Amino acid sequence: MNKKIYILPLLLISLFITGCGPKIYNFKNISKSNMHKIEFKDLKGFYEDDLDLALEVFKKSCKRSARKKNFKKVCALSLKTTNAKVFFTKNFTAYKLLNKDSTDQGTITGYYEPLLQGSLIKTDVYKYAIYKIPKNMLIIDFSSEYPELKKYRLRGRLEANKVKPYYTREEIIKRDELEVIAYVNNKVDLFFLHIQGSGRVQLRDKSIINVAYSNQNGRKYKSVGRYMIKQGYIGNGIDASMQGMKKWFEKNPKETDRVLNHNQSFIFFSESKKAATGSLGVELTAERNLAVDRKFIPLGMPVFIQTRNPLNKKEINQLMLAADTGGAIKGDIRADFFYGFGPIAESKAGRMKEKGKLILLIPNDIKAK
Repeated sequence: MNKKIYILPLLLISLFITGCGPKIYNFKNISKSNMHKIEFKDLKGFYEDDLDLALEVFKKSCKRSARKKNFKKVCALSLKTTNAKVFFTKNFTAYKLLNKDSTDQGTITGYYEPLLQGSLIKTDVYKYAIYKIPKNMLIIDFSSEYPELKKYRLRGRLEANKVKPYYTREEIIKRDELEVIAYVNNKVDLFFLHIQGSGRVQLRDKSIINVAYSNQNGRKYKSVGRYMIKQGYIGNGIDASMQGMKKWFEKNPKETDRVLNHNQSFIFFSESKKAATGSLGVELTAERNLAVDRKFIPLGMPVFIQTRNPLNKKEINQLMLAADTGGAIKGDIRADFFYGFGPIAESKAGRMKEKGKLILLIPNDIKAK
């Protein structure tokens, strides 16, 4: 009898402790992640941030995101507001993304808009092609018949009346039969253009053409950096940065093709009148836009990021806007920080691989399920 008397209070205490944890929220219509609600006063650095700039970036995104039901109302309100702090705190609620194990940190990497040296004519120096979308590549979309497959589009080619996977990176380069935008002088720089997704090419007459992501060959992205670490070619620290990888390629030119071809994915480009433009369809703003995984963060969503500067390790606490995607950007708490154009942007982006937290500012009219 005494044992039962002692056990009952312990059970009650256990239930009380379990029930006191932060409430889990889920917005199944916009994200696959679980979230914790968080007050703006508890967001370190929120009120110190340049919210006026964040609002301008949000308004720019509304040129495209206002078409979506989730952002239609707040985009209309943004055009009438003159007070950024009031706009964000009144019309949005902050929710911190959680991993599947309920932890709240993920990986933040960086990207930028590179400048490559190129030519419209192939020469002995300028011989690495930036290709347009292949005319023989099929894009197969079953969404009209199978709505559950609307996010999946297969890329393939027709061979003897059979649809086969489109060519790998290695096969595309060897075949050299596609329409070309320009030729560049460095295959490694071209590879990193594929990773960044857009860039600029300076021609021999000093004129500039912008190239933007147009499509992909359908092959799954595989990280060359991880492969190089696993093979022992580079270390897991600063050597694993873009700069460290480039040094290895410079010292091992005969191995470059084999290593790069570990990633079978290949990007096709188009000429653009705009500078770097994200998947949302608006020009990107340096250090105010993120590439994200749309399964967890919708494009057009304001995201407060908490991470560190890769060079000086100072804290970054600022409001950004999800405006882009990337083949390597997969997971609940995963983002690619856009640093802009130029050598400083390249230096930061190439070394950026920090832990970070992502807090979504979700419009108040979107309700948790």
